[in-house]
Amino acid sequence: MSTLAEAEAPPPLAPAPTTGKPPRKRGRWTPYLLLAPGLIWLLVFFAMPMVYQASTSVQTGSLEEGYRVTWHFATYWDALSEYYPQFLRSVLYAGSATILCLLLGYPLAYLIAFRAGRWRNLILILVIAPFFTSFLIRTLAWKTILSDGGPVVGVLNSLHVLDVTSWLGLTAGDRVLATPLAVVCGLTYNFLPFMILPLYTSLERIDGRLHEAAGDLYARPFTTFRKVTFPLSMPGVVSGTLLTFIPASGDYVNAELLGSTNTQMIGNVIQSQFLRILDYPTAAALSFLLMAAILVMVTVYIRKSGTEDLV
Repeated sequence: MSTLAEAEAPPPLAPAPTTGKPPRKRGRWTPYLLLAPGLIWLLVFFAMPMVYQASTSVQTGSLEEGYRVTWHFATYWDALSEYYPQFLRSVLYAGSATILCLLLGYPLAYLIAFRAGRWRNLILILVIAPFFTSFLIRTLAWKTILSDGGPVVGVLNSLHVLDVTSWLGLTAGDRVLATPLAVVCGLTYNFLPFMILPLYTSLERIDGRLHEAAGDLYARPFTTFRKVTFPLSMPGVVSGTLLTFIPASGDYVNAELLGSTNTQMIGNVIQSQFLRILDYPTAAALSFLLMAAILVMVTVYIRKSGTEDLV
């Protein structure tokens, strides 16, 4: 039987002839070709303007005489020493709006992820509905809502809420418009979707069986949230707070339309230096100082948050 099996076995295949050349890798340039448009875009519209602004920040001169690079780094110190109140105010307003967005957005994102059911898509559309109109129109709408004769001010006056906010320095007497409270409300409204969407994405990924397992171990709902839900949603929390705080700290539209000269943020100063005062070196220096401050705060925040997995 073994002899018959050996006779019926097919002959071994001959080894393929070697040409002495390594096998050619097909499509090895494909990833680079796909990355090329994005890299060119970043180079032309991000890196080159950054280099130009960096050179502008160390220039001296005027529009009449022209600007030239003299490596005048004292512009940074002069800008910081003169406009540090606006820097601190921007961080305070942006931080307050970020905290409010987190407090308002987390319950809504939780509802959409776990309790919305067939209404989930409708609620998500309502969350992104403000994006259907322009940022400027949304802010002007808040200017009408918070006007002195509007219903919001009337209700707050009847409840004596404005007495407390005025004592805290958030409003001025019976007025809400042109106060810090109005600016923070505008920032919160405009950037709330940037908080809700990452939170929803992170919460929606959580396996529901983990909640069931926590319940089987006799964990209370708050304990389940504290031990299971919130830790697993930290990537969404970090992403949402970054997407809210970073643009809010450089915003100038809300402070311009809803605030006053006493509520100006650093974005208003930069816009004024560029377009009204025409002091380009100071404006460029302020821009780089703002970027450096945000970069430091974001780096520290990400390290302290204990997660690098961003949504």
